[in-house]
Order: sequence, then structure tokens, then C-alpha cells
Amino acid sequence: MPRPATAEAEIAEELAVVRPALLPAYREALPGARAAVLTRLWRGLTHDPLPWVTGREDTRSGVVLRLADGRRLEGPVPDPYATDDGVTAVRLDGTEYDDPARLMADLAVPHSGSLAGELAHSTASLALSRAGQRGLGGRAPVRDWEWEQRVVDGHPFHPNCRSRPGFSVAEQLAYGPEHRPVVELGLLPVPAGECLVSGVWPEWLRDGERVLVPVHPWQAAHVLKGAGASAREGTLAAHPLMALRTLALPDGPHVKTALSARLTSSVRDISLGSVAASAVLSDFGQAVAERTDGLLCITRTLGAVAAGSPNLTALLRESPEEYAGPGERAVPIAALQAAGLPRSPTRLARLARLALTACLRLLDLGVALEAHGQNLLVVLSPDGEPVRLVYRDLADLRVSPARLARHGIPVPDVPDRMVTDDPVVLRRKLFGSLVAGALAGTAGSGAALRAALEDAVRELPRTPDLAALLDGPLPAKALTLMRLSPGTAGDQWAELPNPFRFGPG
Repeated sequence: MPRPATAEAEIAEELAVVRPALLPAYREALPGARAAVLTRLWRGLTHDPLPWVTGREDTRSGVVLRLADGRRLEGPVPDPYATDDGVTAVRLDGTEYDDPARLMADLAVPHSGSLAGELAHSTASLALSRAGQRGLGGRAPVRDWEWEQRVVDGHPFHPNCRSRPGFSVAEQLAYGPEHRPVVELGLLPVPAGECLVSGVWPEWLRDGERVLVPVHPWQAAHVLKGAGASAREGTLAAHPLMALRTLALPDGPHVKTALSARLTSSVRDISLGSVAASAVLSDFGQAVAERTDGLLCITRTLGAVAAGSPNLTALLRESPEEYAGPGERAVPIAALQAAGLPRSPTRLARLARLALTACLRLLDLGVALEAHGQNLLVVLSPDGEPVRLVYRDLADLRVSPARLARHGIPVPDVPDRMVTDDPVVLRRKLFGSLVAGALAGTAGSGAALRAALEDAVRELPRTPDLAALLDGPLPAKALTLMRLSPGTAGDQWAELPNPFRFGPG
């Protein structure tokens, strides 16, 4: 049966015009991209608490989900910690599906139509991203952005791992880090009296009484439009990082720009509250990091500016390279495998021990980091051993006044959404990002994650937080459920099988 016109076909048509030489590689990448997105979707369907899944039966050959309308959805046994493209087809009432977008459309549950469109775009964009990596060669990355640009597949567990709605093919090629472009950030002059500035905004981004706000070209073209975006004063050449809206200057800090597009789950603006709190958070982060005895460093926010709207904001942050010594490399955990570093069980166990030691210590102090593979970096010695961690982007951490008070640490003046004493919320924040995210994504399977964690926890203090990790299910964001619940604010959660008891044995 021929495929109808889809995002796959639309991207192929655009690609034939803007980069025809890439078209054959794109077409070759499509089956693998469908399997990659279907694998992530199947993980969500089998583990997220979806209201229209009324039963689950584990069989020798796979899993059967019973739907509220009586239909049956069948597929292979899912490893919730696997990162391969292992699910190539599932069956809905006996009909086989290898296309995640078609499957979601035919499930016909609330909001499945909109998610089907996102999945189609994720599949096509992922194929484009994989095609763009062809011919990269074996040269090892040197600069920080080169490590990040090796991450092709995006989020290891989100079915919208490469969804970039609102981006044309030309824009994906021009701005997507995996395509290794140099992006010219515009510098929009705004009277200093109209700006909220936190920290120190540098002189090289000022023009007399005007503040020069770095503006992403996509934001200028699609969001700011007639808001003076064309009246820019020069440009900054920068290299896009995994976050797309954050870019590295060749010899300077990282620049986080406003980019009001939906990437994976949500539109990520830099809120006015985040700008106002950035200097306080930066100082607080530096202070608590000192209590890890050098195991973890937190990059400083140098300055932040908002020109009256979340659509026109920017933030300057230290490069993690500042925390790497001679011969060392600061590598995002999400980039470890993508950059071709070997998946060594011994080194994975050392990484897990380092990460759990540092992050559980901070959690006991009263700080829960959003330590996913993009925010958390590991500094590797010249021979590849993990020696310390670097954390960046404090916008989504959580702080506990009660825990901070026990250790004599003042509560920082941060937005209310960051403050909680609820241990469930604090543990979800850390364990969902670090264990179910960064470490699972690096391990690549439940068995490998289990082995690394068992080795890592042997010498850790038996705190209530560690007990919760050892004994209960592992919290993970219910990413598929969240995309099917557009009217529900905030995170929703799934409970994954405890990795310490995963699999046989």
C-alpha cells in the first residue's frame, strides 16, 4: 500500500530543492528512523499510565495491551532502558504497523491526531539528521560544540526525539547542531532603561546606553518579525549545541537565546522570572557545589537580559570547558556514545558512582538537579576516566527549605515553582533525570544499567533517598502521556521497573 503524502514526503520535496545531494541518504535513513521513533513510542505505550489502556498481559513473545474499546495492541517485550531501534513493528487488532505516526492516528484516542503529526515530523527530521552525519569520518571532537554535534538522535526515550515543527528543511540544516552549521546571531539594540538585567552584562554587548541582545535568526524571522528585529547591530558567529537555542561562541561563553518553538515536549522560553533569578541561582549553585569536595562543578551564569518579553531574552553562561584541565575533556553524558566512546562496563560503573555520590549529596543538602544527559557533563581524563562532573542550566532545579535549613544554608530567592519539601517531588526530579535519563541512556539496556548501579551503590551512605532508589519503582517522565494531555500543566510520571531488579537473576 503506497504511503500517503506525509512529513517524510514533504521533507524529501524540500530537500530536493535545497540540498539534493542529501536526498539518497535521507531516503535510506527513513526505515531506521521509523523504528527509532516507534521504539520510543512503544516504551511510552507500555509504561506510561495511559487512561485508555485497561490491561496488560506479558507473554513469551511479547506484550499485549488491552484498550478501553476492546482492541488489542501487541508488540515485543519492551526494555524501558534500551536505546536501540529494536521495535520495527507492532500490531493493532492484527494489523501490523511499522510507522509510529500511522499507529497513533489509528489508535484514535484523545489528542492522538496532533501527536501523530508530531511523530511524523520527528521521524522525518530524524532521518534528515542521520543523513546529515554521513561522511563525518573518524576525527575525534576537540571543542565542546563538536562533542554535542555528534548527538544525532536527540532524546533517547522521547518519541518526539527530533520533532522540530515550524522549521523548514533549510532551517534545520542551517540551525540544527547535528548538521554542524555556524549560526549568525543578530544583535538587537534595546535602550538599557527598557531591559531587565541580572548579573553583569558585558561591555562588548553594549552600545553606549543600549544593550545588545543576541537574537536567534529563527526567532527573528518567525516570532519577532516587525518588532525591530531587522534593526540589528552586527552579528555573533556561534556553534549550536544540543539544546539548539544555546550556542557556543568560538572563544567565549555559551549564549542561551529565546527560541519560541516547540521542541520535543514544550515551548522553551526564558521567562522573566528566570532572568531575574539567574544571578542569585548562579551564586547559590556555586556555593552548594563547593560542598561536593570537587566531585561536581556548576557553570556560572555571567549575565542575563530580558527586553520586556520572554520572546526577547538572552543569557550568557560559562562554557563547561572552563572546568576541564590540560588534556581533559568535558563531555555531555548524552554525547558519550554518540561521540564514539566505547561502552565500557567498568567506566559506566565509575560514572554512575561519581554521579550518584555527587547528586545524592546535593539532594541531602536540599538541591535536586535536573541531571539529564544534556545538563550533566563528565570531565574525562586524557585516558578516558571520569574524574568530575559539570552541571549547567539551573532553571529547572528544585530546592528544599527544610533540608537546606538542616545544613545551615539560606534559602535563595528563587521562583516559587522551584521550592518544595516534598521528598517525592525532589526524588522524581533527580532520579527521573539522572538514573532513568542520563545513566540509562548511556547504559543502553536494563541489564547494563543494573550492573552499573549495583557496583555504584556499594559504598554509598544508606540515606532515605538512596533507599527510595533501591527499593521502589524508578520514576520517569511519562513523555507520551504528556503529549496526549495538552490540557494538563506540569510533568506527569510513569513508574519503571526497578533497575536493581531488572531482568533475570
